[in-house]
Amino acid sequence: MSTNWWDRAARRPRTVEFTALLLLFGTTVAGCFVTGWVTPGPLALWSALLLSAFCCLALRWRNRHTLPVVGFVTVLTMAEGALGYLLTPLLMGPLMVALYTVGLRADRVTARNVSLLVAGCVVVTALLLDPYSHPVLLGVVNPAAWVLLSALLGSYVGVRRAYAADRARQAERARAEEARHHVVQERMRIARELHDIVAHHLALANAQASTAAHLYHTHPHEAFEMLNTLSATTAEALRELKATVGLLRQESEADDGLAPAPGLGQLSDLTSACAAAGLDVGVTVSGQPQPLSPGADLAAYRIVQEALTNVTKHAATPRADVRLTYLADTLSLTISNETAPGTPLAGTHGADRGFGLIGMRERAQSAGGTLTAGPHPGGFQVSCTLPLHPTS
Repeated sequence: MSTNWWDRAARRPRTVEFTALLLLFGTTVAGCFVTGWVTPGPLALWSALLLSAFCCLALRWRNRHTLPVVGFVTVLTMAEGALGYLLTPLLMGPLMVALYTVGLRADRVTARNVSLLVAGCVVVTALLLDPYSHPVLLGVVNPAAWVLLSALLGSYVGVRRAYAADRARQAERARAEEARHHVVQERMRIARELHDIVAHHLALANAQASTAAHLYHTHPHEAFEMLNTLSATTAEALRELKATVGLLRQESEADDGLAPAPGLGQLSDLTSACAAAGLDVGVTVSGQPQPLSPGADLAAYRIVQEALTNVTKHAATPRADVRLTYLADTLSLTISNETAPGTPLAGTHGADRGFGLIGMRERAQSAGGTLTAGPHPGGFQVSCTLPLHPTS
């Protein structure tokens, strides 16, 4: 029920304002009668009612013309005091509302100066213009205190609203920054996936095409088999690209029809593809094999894939060794190759400038591990340590 009333009030602001001003005028009229009961002499009732009506009517423009309305209501309130009315909180209701608006909308210095000026006017009215000389506590201290309290309350509410608005702006900026950060992270993740897929399969396809061209004149049958392998390599590249791009196009989180993310379980298929391209890969496993978390499993597979791709592109000898060492809580990966004397080391071409090693380091870090890559005696080596279980 209360929600319905609030909704109705929000749809009819003018009606709400008119009702509030009417209630305020009724409160002011009650203040006039209360003052008439406690004042010993006769009072001009209709004059006070007319002045109160003008005060309440002027409040309609308090938001657009705050200071002029305060001045106007102050003058009319002083006139009521000069008629002999005791300036009680009921009688000063319009003045207190105007001062509250000043404290709410004006700056701190303006609100302070206006409230002090109005309080001074009230004090002058009580001391010099009051024909019945009401007691100082009721005629001077009490109205001045209510004037200052109204302005102080308006300033407090204004500060709270400004603070809440600032907090809302900060929260909005934080949400926007967090969303931007997530977008950047997702773009980096997609870029790593596309780089690994495209670089690996294109490197294998290039090696297979080069080998087929070399064997075409001397061993045409082997060249034909190599071309068949090249077709399978490009088909696998297209399948993985389709799956990755499909994730970007789907509008929901459903993963129906998508192949599972690759892991170390597909390591044999990876080495077979490399062998078809002419790269001899030896795999050594130490320790008791244990299941990895999905993120670590994908990171391990992509790191081995990228390292073998670099060997295919840069190594002088078609040989690479992959060592997997399972420990209690970690998996150690080492991919190394040997080079002939006087030849460039695998991976040194743009090792610090290209995206391959950068992507491998980012993958290892995203899974909670570490990666180092660099020359070792006689070749180039990539070493990675990944946790077997997810880390916080």
